[in-house]
Amino acid sequence: MKKLLSFFLLIGSFNLFSHEFNPAHLIINQSDNNQISYDATWMYPVKNIGKRADVIFPDICTPTGSDPFVQGKYIIEKISLDCNESIKGRFIEIVNLSVLTDALVTINFQGDTFEGLVNVQRNKIKIPLVEQYYPTAYLYLGVGHLFDGLDHILFIFGLLFCISGLVNIIKTITAFTVAHSITLGLSVYDLIYLPQGTVEALIALTIVYLALEINDSDKQLKTPWLMAFSFGLLHGLGFAGALSDIGIANDQMLLSLLFFNVGIELAQIALIPIPLILIYVASKINFQNYLQITASLCIGGMGFYWFIDRVIGIIL
Repeated sequence: MKKLLSFFLLIGSFNLFSHEFNPAHLIINQSDNNQISYDATWMYPVKNIGKRADVIFPDICTPTGSDPFVQGKYIIEKISLDCNESIKGRFIEIVNLSVLTDALVTINFQGDTFEGLVNVQRNKIKIPLVEQYYPTAYLYLGVGHLFDGLDHILFIFGLLFCISGLVNIIKTITAFTVAHSITLGLSVYDLIYLPQGTVEALIALTIVYLALEINDSDKQLKTPWLMAFSFGLLHGLGFAGALSDIGIANDQMLLSLLFFNVGIELAQIALIPIPLILIYVASKINFQNYLQITASLCIGGMGFYWFIDRVIGIIL
């Protein structure tokens, strides 16, 4: 029965994939010489469901676009805007966004910056008349990045299956948080670098390793926080790669990085109770061994698939 369960879980895992975090990004910079002229850059992910989304600028502006070109993971279009007056207080709309693609809007005026996030449900945003002091859009991007990254979610779940006791859980999650915060900051400031494909493949290996630990006869790790810290350094490079792709187009690098990291932590905290509740219920109904075997097979199967898929991506 166990072998049959293993077979179906491993076969099913090959139909699963980790959704890449590639939000669109609209960057508008006010001209130095003309207060009502703007230069815009529209970055839209190449891997997207459906056709490319379009930007509808305020009707007081006349857009002049260039031919789009592909750069990395994005289709990029440069657009010049000649407006009759300032775009403050006006609306920008992005149509034809897919369900899986949000769009970050960054507008750099002379002396202040506005940022906002639009999606398929809320595809229109008003540019405020007053200065925006905090880049809160990056907080929502951080939340979205973790929720979209199934590999990061499975790693957190795997950690919690390998440890027991409230003190150990707090130590382990804190160590993971500190570690990925360190490499996220260092990478965004270009102090360390690893190719993103290599980072993603190694992250998949950490998931496979955790799956083996879950099903080990000696399940309780003696120093889980040390393992979480080590693997957290690697996951921080993965977070940084996603943030570097979209870019921080304002002059508040540190604050944007902080809000992005806080968003990741909020999403992480929201997810932690799920495996803990499953473990608690399973222990009460004498189902814990079956839960651990199932979790090990599911997490390991998906981690192994992602590793092979990402290594092939590096080679090809």
